[in-house]
Amino acid sequence: MLRWADVLADRSLQNLAYKIELDAEGRIVMTPASNRHGMFQSEIGGLLRQMLSDGRTINECSIATDDGVKVADVAWASAAFLREHRLATPFPVAPELCVEITSPSNSRRDLAAKIATYLAKGAREVWVCDAKGKLTFYDHTGALKKSKLAPRFPGKISLA
Repeated sequence: MLRWADVLADRSLQNLAYKIELDAEGRIVMTPASNRHGMFQSEIGGLLRQMLSDGRTINECSIATDDGVKVADVAWASAAFLREHRLATPFPVAPELCVEITSPSNSRRDLAAKIATYLAKGAREVWVCDAKGKLTFYDHTGALKKSKLAPRFPGKISLA
């Protein structure tokens, strides 16, 4: 069974145009990345940096879960979280905010499982950005009308 450190050290897995995660059995799961996906990551991360102080945004944030290593497309971690976990890879718990940007291969079931997984690992909120830039916000109570962590964050990201 692969461990995350093995994946990071494997030269054949570097420079792929895919997001890599591990499932519960340690098997590699890859999702192709698009430029649209990367642009949404950049926009969301930039807005988070403007709106949330005393922390840091992280693209491709790896998190150890009961279902393998999952990688949030964008995360926001408070300074306190970063002091505690430093540069651990993967993080043993989820940062306060995890964002998933949907890909054509994502099913509703997959997204629901990721939301539940990140919340179970300690995220206070999980956001999902669809292919049109519409954001949905979740916490332990379910879907939210707007984020509690960043209440001024727009409900839609425009790439125009």
